[in-house]
Amino acid sequence: MSQEELRVKSFPSPGDEGSFIQGVKDCIPTLLGYLSIGFAAGVLEKTAGLSIMEITLLSVLLYAGSAQFIAAGMIAAGSSATAIVITIFFVNLRHILLSAALSPYFRHLTAFKNMLVGSLLTDETFGVAINEAAKKKQLNEKWMHGLNLTAYLNWIFANIAGAYFGQWISNPEKLGLDFALPAMFIGLLVLAIVSRKKIRLDVIVAICAVVIAVGVTIVYPGNMGVIIATVVASTIGMVIDKWK
Repeated sequence: MSQEELRVKSFPSPGDEGSFIQGVKDCIPTLLGYLSIGFAAGVLEKTAGLSIMEITLLSVLLYAGSAQFIAAGMIAAGSSATAIVITIFFVNLRHILLSAALSPYFRHLTAFKNMLVGSLLTDETFGVAINEAAKKKQLNEKWMHGLNLTAYLNWIFANIAGAYFGQWISNPEKLGLDFALPAMFIGLLVLAIVSRKKIRLDVIVAICAVVIAVGVTIVYPGNMGVIIATVVASTIGMVIDKWK
């Protein structure tokens, strides 16, 4: 084998880094979290009285972890379809912000192609994508499809598995499945911190976020502390980064 052939094999071209297959590979760190959360969602939905077919359709059409947990709980409580739809709508409004954050990287695409990219976007794939964008200052459409489709198919499989085995699992919390989602986000956060190589700044922001969240929660119980901590801590991080 010639030296030129060795060089090509050892160093993939820039196009390979943004390929569909690379998107699939970059999704792998999130798959365990998807399996755990999807399995727990399937168990809960089965407990709420849904059939395996109904659970499959719910995961295919709704494809939202928090929304599916809420839907299962409200179905079990006998809530109306209108109440379920309205609640899920407000819970998933955050996806407008997620899509808006990634939209600058896909402005060159048609509206239909943008819709294909955005329709399968989740909190987890957004985390992977925004980390990729921070490193390379760009996102490839094929890479995004690889990332999204891998997560999507894995989620559907996990829901079906949970629905099937749910008849033998009455309390998924005993298995720690309720902690799978926070654990997955912690993993994504660690990967993002390592890749940014601004550990000191990230630690400062994290400490500020924790202090603010705890302080606000003491005064105003609920989720308000998390929201305020996110806004204020990220602003502090931006100011420090620009000031340096």
